[in-house]
Parts: sequence; C-alpha cells; structure tokens
Amino acid sequence: MSLLKNEMIVKQVQNALQILEFFADRRSPATLSEIADHFGWPRSSTFNLIETLTKMGFLYEPKYRAGYYPTHRLVTLGQAIVADGPLSDDLRRMVVNLARKTSETAVLAALSGLSAVFLEVVESSSPIRYFAHVGQRVPLHATSAGRALLSMVSPKERAAILRKSEYVRFAPEALMTPEEVEAEIAASIERGWFINNNGYSPDLLGIAIPLPLKDRQFCLMVAGPAYRTVDRVPDLVAAIRAEIDDYMATAALHR
Repeated sequence: MSLLKNEMIVKQVQNALQILEFFADRRSPATLSEIADHFGWPRSSTFNLIETLTKMGFLYEPKYRAGYYPTHRLVTLGQAIVADGPLSDDLRRMVVNLARKTSETAVLAALSGLSAVFLEVVESSSPIRYFAHVGQRVPLHATSAGRALLSMVSPKERAAILRKSEYVRFAPEALMTPEEVEAEIAASIERGWFINNNGYSPDLLGIAIPLPLKDRQFCLMVAGPAYRTVDRVPDLVAAIRAEIDDYMATAALHR
C-alpha cells in the first residue's frame, strides 16, 4: 500500500515514466519484449506505451527492429523547464555549499500534495550517508522538511493536510496523531528550526529551516546518520542559517 493512500496515481503515466527510468539505468537499446519482461507487463499494453512515446518523439529505433532508445527530446524539454523555472542557480549553489560545509546530504524541498518533494539533492561523500535523489517524496507530517513546509501554510490548510495523512510508525519516534504533529510544529517555530531524529528513517537525523521567500515555499534540509549528527545539531543549524542568509543577501542585490 502507498504510504500516501489519498494521492492518486495514474497508471499509464507512471508506466511511461518507468520506461524512461528503465533506460536511464540500462543505458542501451531494449526491445519491446525486453521491456515487457522487465516490468511483467502484457505485450499489448507495452506496445501501446512504446508506440505512444515513439510517436511523440521520446523514443526511436537506432536500428530497425533492434530495440528502442530515448531521443534528446526529454533533455531539451528538461533544460527549457529548468532554465525558466523557479529553481535558480543560486538556490542550487546553496545546496551544494551546505553539503560541502557539513559533509552530510543536503536537500532543497517543496510541498507537493501530502509529500515533501526533493527539488535539489547533494549527497554526502561518506559511504554511510542519507541516500536521497531529486524527485524523492517523503511524508509531510513525518519528516523535518515536511513539517518545515507545513509551517508555511495556513492553520486551516495544515489541518486539512494532517487529516488526510496516513500515520504509520515508520521509526520508533514517529509522530502518530495530527495533534502531535501540530505540537511539534509549534515547538519548532518557537525554536526556529525543525528536527526529526529517528522519526521516519531509523537512526537518521534531519534538520530543516524554511526559506523566507515571498513567491515560493521551499525549505533547506541537511540529514545524516544520527550517531554522526546528534552532537553536531547546533553547528548544522548554524550552517543552514548561514546558507539561507547568504542566499537572501544575494537575492536582494539582484532585485
């Protein structure tokens, strides 16, 4: 069962995106049969998906009847979206700097339905680290990034989100009711930063702070193994604040 049971997934869209992810991992052409066998899909529905992606210019046959491979159209679309989108080079640089200064995984996150979605990720170089990727979604109520984002919406909107959330004991310190989440958000606002220690991923500690932007609701988070970060919380908070302050100062100069 999905952790976010109230978020609807359109199967055909999911399958089409899974095909593209399949090629990202494979990095070589694949026949219709290979794709169908990989996912356990019927040949007919796989053919329909492949035919649709081909006609839209996302797939082609490098050699006739020898398999399919993505075209550069997806890259072109992605570059156009990123170039004109709300995620600037300065925001990305902020994440890079935070990861470099803390030696832990740094994330820029935004609100998406009942989830926080990771927009930018720079992983720690340590072999033992928080593994994360762009596009990853985590429950709003159960994570430091999620609760930081929830603090940026109105109490009415937050209450509606918390009513729809699924309360699962992901880890020993998971918050299990809307009231517990609200109390933690209130305490975090008072403190000025959000922490999640062993509440979503076991033995993982995350710290997040909202960005004070007028037109967007983002938060900056750093996360790592609790054994390595629990005694560094003040330093990690200071590092996040410093990066946000530097970003805001740079943004003010560009106005």
